[in-house]
Amino acid sequence: MKRILVTSALPYINGVKHLGNLIGSQLPSDVYARFMRSLGFEVLFICATDEHGTPAELAAKSKGIPVEDFCKEMWLMQKKIADDFNISFDHFGRSSSNQNYELTQHFATKLWENNYIDEIEENQVYSLDDERFLPDRYITGKCPACGYEKARGDQCENCTKQLDPTDLIDPTSTISGSKLLEIRQTKHLFLKQSLLKNKLEEWVSTKEAWPILTKSIAKKWLNTKEGLKDRSITRDLSWGVPVKKYGDFWPGFEEKVFYVWFDAPIAYIAATKEWSDHSPDPESWKTWWLTGEGAENVFYVQFMAKDNIPFHTISFPATIFGSGENWKLVDFIKGFNWLLYEGGKFSTSERRGIFMDKALDIYPADYWRWWLLSNAPESSDTDFTWASFQSTINKDLADVLGNFISRVSNFSVSKFGKKVPENKNYGYLEIETIRKIDLHYKSLKDLMKSTEIRKSCSELRTIWVIGNEYLQKAAPWSSFKENPKKSEMIIRFALNLIYFYSLISEPFIPSSCEKIQKHFQFKKVKIFPDNLKSFIDALSDVNEISVPKILFQKISDEETMNYQKEFSGS
Repeated sequence: MKRILVTSALPYINGVKHLGNLIGSQLPSDVYARFMRSLGFEVLFICATDEHGTPAELAAKSKGIPVEDFCKEMWLMQKKIADDFNISFDHFGRSSSNQNYELTQHFATKLWENNYIDEIEENQVYSLDDERFLPDRYITGKCPACGYEKARGDQCENCTKQLDPTDLIDPTSTISGSKLLEIRQTKHLFLKQSLLKNKLEEWVSTKEAWPILTKSIAKKWLNTKEGLKDRSITRDLSWGVPVKKYGDFWPGFEEKVFYVWFDAPIAYIAATKEWSDHSPDPESWKTWWLTGEGAENVFYVQFMAKDNIPFHTISFPATIFGSGENWKLVDFIKGFNWLLYEGGKFSTSERRGIFMDKALDIYPADYWRWWLLSNAPESSDTDFTWASFQSTINKDLADVLGNFISRVSNFSVSKFGKKVPENKNYGYLEIETIRKIDLHYKSLKDLMKSTEIRKSCSELRTIWVIGNEYLQKAAPWSSFKENPKKSEMIIRFALNLIYFYSLISEPFIPSSCEKIQKHFQFKKVKIFPDNLKSFIDALSDVNEISVPKILFQKISDEETMNYQKEFSGS
């Protein structure tokens, strides 16, 4: 049985994330991990908070607390929110862990031993008012590539171009707002990515199955001098992984730390080590990450938004190749475009858009999960609108799935009591319904294996629709007076469909499916059935049927208008 390692891009620690962050990595990786587990694969699903770098320092400073305390507080909050959205991480770690410190320093040491690191004096921006260098997000300005006015000193979030602070036009300190800046020299460690160009090109060329978005960004970076230039992997900051080799401070770098984008991808490995350190076998992390130790039998899938793709297709693989060690490289990278909000960007400062904590105060997690998954920004950006949200939830969850369950259970209880009807003599219509569903079920499984999230949701919805169409054609209410046995058969068949739906829909809407299974006393099944044909009479005669409360309350026009106004921004 193939083992599957799933990692979600690390959420940054500086605050509560918005819905775009959720659909950009955590949610699609969760539905994939859940689905693969249910197909019988051994899955390890790993994530962690990304805690180092300038945003954490700035956020902690604004709250007036030590950065270590701020990060611990935010880790607890982000873990709770992930739990509330039913994200099924096997482990949710921290990039500030001892494991990540040790592994980051190990990688740097190996890169230095293999002559892939240089110590270079470079020009950097220094703030006279702040009396410090301004790396990464400590400085903003105009992007030289696209003209975006709020580009950061490490990357332009508009065009994804990696930047240095000295690249910015008309820069400003984000600490003080000062423009009293000058260029000074400082020494940093540089990863010589340019020497690894051939290895990276050869590796990327083998990834023909990667999505177009991932391949296009990777090849863009490989085919431009800018993309593969040697990169600084240290920063003039106090919060981060100390710059050490062989356990001692790197001479001349005692007051510096490793760049967050050097240590953050390594945290995937470190978080796995955190997980194994608390397991019966502390060495088991190696079977997921080291070829020759078991990782050669692992299929590794990463999920992330498009701005993270360069770091995962170029920088992190360069680190692994340069180490000369037998680390597991990613097999498949699923990248996502942006989620917009009512035609524009989400904004924390302007209070524009839905953030993950507020979302759960308004509607159940499954409402958000279903809309986001069925509208995942895979081939292009997706625009969240309240009208679309209302329409999708009301039509898909309430009118299709919820209505089917309600009609079947109401009729069953009113005509046959709480006992499951006994007649199993299924006819042509039932056999044809099984055939139709199994075609779409096979497609659903194939699409999920390929991480086609939107298309998978469409197939699942079609399977729900087929159940409603069957009920309309079979019309048990019409045959009940003259042929109650036929009505028994129809309802028994439909109840088995509900059972089947509660299993195959669980990766997408887990809370709702758990409610359905508990209500109907369905036996929990860990592994999906191969097909509906083999499962269609799995329902036990001892199950008691009752009418559930409304599973999916419809969203009213008034609610939609009120929330649209409330979250429109200042």
